[in-house]
Amino acid sequence: MAEAQTAKPGWGAVLRAMGQRKTGYTALFGFASGLPFSLFLGTLYAWLSEAKVDLETMGVFSLIGLAYAFQFLWSPLIDKVNIAGFARLGRRKQWIVPAQLLLGAILVTLSLLNPVSQLGWFSLLAGIGAFASATQDIAINAWRIDVADEKATLDILSTVYQMGYRLAALVGGAFGLIIAARIGWPETYALMGAILLGIGVFGLFAPDSGAHDGRGATADAQLLALRQAGELRPEVRARALGLVGLLWAGAIGVVLTFMVMSLAFPPEERPNPTEFTLTWGPWIIIATVVLPALVAGWLAGQKRAGRNLLAEDAPPARGAGFAMDHLYRALVLPLVEFVGRIGWSLVLILALVLTYRICDAIWGTFAYPFYLGELHYTNDEVAFASKFFGVGAIIAGLALGGYLLTVLGRMATLTLGGLLAALTNLLYADLAIGGARMQAASDAVGFTTLIMQVPVIGSPALAKLTFTVMFENLAIGIAGAAYVAWLSSIVSKQYSAVQYALLSSLTLLVGTLGRGALGEMIENRGYYDVFVLTTLIGFGAVLLCIAEWVRQARAGSAAGVVAPEAAPAE
Repeated sequence: MAEAQTAKPGWGAVLRAMGQRKTGYTALFGFASGLPFSLFLGTLYAWLSEAKVDLETMGVFSLIGLAYAFQFLWSPLIDKVNIAGFARLGRRKQWIVPAQLLLGAILVTLSLLNPVSQLGWFSLLAGIGAFASATQDIAINAWRIDVADEKATLDILSTVYQMGYRLAALVGGAFGLIIAARIGWPETYALMGAILLGIGVFGLFAPDSGAHDGRGATADAQLLALRQAGELRPEVRARALGLVGLLWAGAIGVVLTFMVMSLAFPPEERPNPTEFTLTWGPWIIIATVVLPALVAGWLAGQKRAGRNLLAEDAPPARGAGFAMDHLYRALVLPLVEFVGRIGWSLVLILALVLTYRICDAIWGTFAYPFYLGELHYTNDEVAFASKFFGVGAIIAGLALGGYLLTVLGRMATLTLGGLLAALTNLLYADLAIGGARMQAASDAVGFTTLIMQVPVIGSPALAKLTFTVMFENLAIGIAGAAYVAWLSSIVSKQYSAVQYALLSSLTLLVGTLGRGALGEMIENRGYYDVFVLTTLIGFGAVLLCIAEWVRQARAGSAAGVVAPEAAPAE
């Protein structure tokens, strides 16, 4: 098995990891990642709606979701560039701490502005905040992978990060609305900004990988290695870089065009962000992930076959060659390393990435129409079941997932999580035809009696919904803990920002391609058939998990040990 186990698995291993300084900072950074996302993409609209602001006049707000969706486009900067004056903080902290301080300052500044009379500044700051938040996410994910060790394992750090993220979503979302109703929106955003400023200050003392990979020794070594005997010839790399650079430039150009149109065009002529993501999102992923991966595969094949290689060391690059080597190292080398290390197993990994979280990626769009329109629950009932109770269930599932990772191992937990997540779709299928089974189960275990005690909205129908959401979110928590740990384990520490951002961005492809087809199926066949279909897709993901489990076991047997770059030390 290609998994390292602690000496005494179970809650003891979890508690030992929780006592590590890195684990505490991971929870803190997870909270810092989740809070801006919630404040900019959800709560902010409640404030603007209450202020009677016409959302159609604010083109910049269509850019907020775009920043999170396409954050991988600037991930090479996080891996390869130092920020002047901040490089001493560490390879990742030089991006994390300034982003957190900037976000805190933006939230505090927003609290001082009137969204009606100062709409221009308000929307611009919100847009900048979204990009800063997405940048922070890239850096924190890379930091989490880089700092994992035998005590603060990658599995535990991944789980704790998600717990912090989910807790922040609750604080910035549901609790934010409650707080704002009592002290006002400006005061609420000032409070949230102060929290992020405090996290930024604490972040100054967080551990880091210590590798200043922008213009430091590691960067120099990588650049010199490109000119050594046995490496690909510069002209071959130049052609590959030209093609990959053209693809990335085209993708970035499309996004920039959308941004300019959203900011400069009259409201009636601005592009629709949902349509843009649906239409262009898959093509951007293909241009920046799929096609470059094929180029990287060709390059790795050339090197394995001994073709187009330098016969002897070449002199250090100068001028245009020096710039080309830097660009190649940022854009192409992360994929060459990944494809060269994984080989044809990349097909299996991409298939697993595309299917494992497919229900989460697509279902979120249709959850509220199902709850409110199909099942006729009220807003308060849905908020209780999915926001308050549901978030608690996810956090509990993450905790259980972290425990299972130490006891069963990463791949066993990944497989079990995928199976449970698939099966919970059948619980929703039962709701779609009346929910008699879920109601009977809720009644039998006394859950209905418990929910009946909830003031005003407590009812057997609410118990049935909450019971279903609870099991789904427990499964999502277990699956999420295992999935993020697995995805983090297959990237290289040298290129963690780029590789993790690119792999995780494939969820965008699944969501945009599958959403329209799923919506059409709901219209034609109803929710019941959709839930049965997503269950079958989930079973397919389970089979892929087993195949990946076998691949890792064989790779571990062949190598004798797990390569530290392929799976950070645990």
